[in-house]
Amino acid sequence: MNEVSLPTEPDQRSKMFRDRLSDLIASLFPGSRLVNLERIGKDEVDASEATEKGTGYGLCFQVTVRDPNGAQRHLVFHTADSNEFDHDRRSDRARSMLLAFDTFSYIPQHARAVDVGAVLSGGRMQSLCDSEEFYLLTEFSEGTLYADDLRRIGSSCEIGTSDLARADELARYLAALHRRKTSAAQAYVRSIRNLVGDGEGIFGIIDSYPTNDEIATPNRLQKLEASCSEWRWKLRGKESRGTTTHGDFHPFNILFDEAGRVSVLDASRGCYGDPADDVICLAINYIFFALEHPGTWSTGFGRLWSRFWKRYLEASDDSEILEIVPPFLAWRTLVLANPKWYPATHPKARDALLRLAEGALEKGRFDPEDAEAAFR
Repeated sequence: MNEVSLPTEPDQRSKMFRDRLSDLIASLFPGSRLVNLERIGKDEVDASEATEKGTGYGLCFQVTVRDPNGAQRHLVFHTADSNEFDHDRRSDRARSMLLAFDTFSYIPQHARAVDVGAVLSGGRMQSLCDSEEFYLLTEFSEGTLYADDLRRIGSSCEIGTSDLARADELARYLAALHRRKTSAAQAYVRSIRNLVGDGEGIFGIIDSYPTNDEIATPNRLQKLEASCSEWRWKLRGKESRGTTTHGDFHPFNILFDEAGRVSVLDASRGCYGDPADDVICLAINYIFFALEHPGTWSTGFGRLWSRFWKRYLEASDDSEILEIVPPFLAWRTLVLANPKWYPATHPKARDALLRLAEGALEKGRFDPEDAEAAFR
């Protein structure tokens, strides 16, 4: 019987890997045992060979298993590496494994997927082949949605000192969050790529518009999309702006408790990107609620808009953000103007939101005072 070996692994890790894999094989194929393990897949050719493959998405090991009757079968154990091809998050690597397990059987003459699973913290391997959808369990946060505050202001046309104080608190919260910078340049590049091309980004939101939309016509959307694609290149070289972000900082994800303390829900999209993402995600809602409640801009929402921007720019000392906002503004207005997301939004409000984004994209920067254009 051949001895199991992992020449590419240190001895201790090799033994643990072998033992855990043996346990998995025994659970999948009762009575069978692992008899050999070796790395496969590395493209080893002469260094001068132009077709040599220089990178991949993980390592593979050929696994030889012997059943109780002495017959052997050969399997392949796949791993996934972290890299810049949207595999840098653990969830990305889990997605790629689950997608492979779900789709390999659709392809004629493809190697059959036998199992898919997770390596637990102690090294044990947990099969997930019988799983379907996944779930997330979180704690419950006390408080009322900030969206309720904005609806109250829309109905009363008035703001109080507590409303101004909450705008100040949100500006301080974001400025503090955005000071948590790292040197992960590739994560910033990915965040901009996802802003434009992701299913939850500009391309995906545009694809969800009806083709017969009289406000967001296909021609209008195509021009917006093309402009945002150009902005992806304008933001090249801005990696030093990368910071921790919430990723979906809108009034339905923000809570205030009775003491006025803020808490947040549903952080999204990797929690890393440009501060402009969070800032415009919240701020655009002051415009949105004002458009849906005519006459409330000058008496309420306009004051909150100006207060929030003033406090954030003071606290963050980030004047460059105004040159970064346009594509993020386009993304958020495309969501708010989308009848699938907000079916009750008035056509004039939808048009005003899109005009605001179009103006910023063309101008090449966004000034908070430009918000007045939405109400003309």
